[in-house]
Amino acid sequence: MKTLALDIGDTWTGVALSDPLGILARPYDTVKTTELETSLENIVTKELISTVVVGLPTTLRGTQSEQTKKIIALFQELEQKFSSVTWKLWDERFTSRQAAAIKPTKSKQDKLHSHAIAAALILSGYLESQRFNTFSEESE
Repeated sequence: MKTLALDIGDTWTGVALSDPLGILARPYDTVKTTELETSLENIVTKELISTVVVGLPTTLRGTQSEQTKKIIALFQELEQKFSSVTWKLWDERFTSRQAAAIKPTKSKQDKLHSHAIAAALILSGYLESQRFNTFSEESE
């Protein structure tokens, strides 16, 4: 089963997907946030998704902003609608900046793709933590 990550914005949502073994994260798509639910219906079924990781935009001080509250509300709504998969919130600080550093945006297409790159960075951090936690448990 694969893991999906979302970098949800007001207008666009970046989507990233893991390989079946949960080792690699790759940008998958950028969709309009207003069409996210429909896109998820297709992706969850087509790609056999077991877990969805949603980037949580907390402030640098670790507090909640208005955007954080919007994401949590949407997260809870999606979690109820797609209850067959596991949902996780994941700190997304600096992922958009990292995505811009990986591939500078020179066109509108680049800008759209940067959302999917940010989602892949979120997913990569999540997958790495899962591997580390599994390794730590095995060595005990």
